[in-house]
Amino acid sequence: MELQLLRTYFAGGTNGELCCDGRRLCYTIELPWKDNTARVSCIPSARYRLAKRYNPKFGRHLQVLDVPDRQCILIHPANNALSELEGCIAPVTILTGEGKGGQSRIAFLRLTNLVYAAFARNETIFIDIKNKLP
Repeated sequence: MELQLLRTYFAGGTNGELCCDGRRLCYTIELPWKDNTARVSCIPSARYRLAKRYNPKFGRHLQVLDVPDRQCILIHPANNALSELEGCIAPVTILTGEGKGGQSRIAFLRLTNLVYAAFARNETIFIDIKNKLP
């Protein structure tokens, strides 16, 4: 399975549209681009493999693997990138501003249900992150 994330960068955060097979699954929010600096920047645009992950804080979620110079980049619920993210990606149902959205848990559940079903079929999951062209 291949997910596509098309990003738009703003000073207050990065907004995106997450698609699968040409269909929008949800929107995303991330930190602004600050040269891939840990905890304050979104990750570089590239193609990454995703893995299943579980921890008590987020429960079932996803990890973005092999991000250059970064560790433990996750996909998990959040509605405000600047106050809730440290480089991770948050799916949201609606965008409400730069790096801000709403109804993240609904979007996250839709995404994880799709991706975990693909994992159950022994598929390898990738996310291809690209910059949205003007």
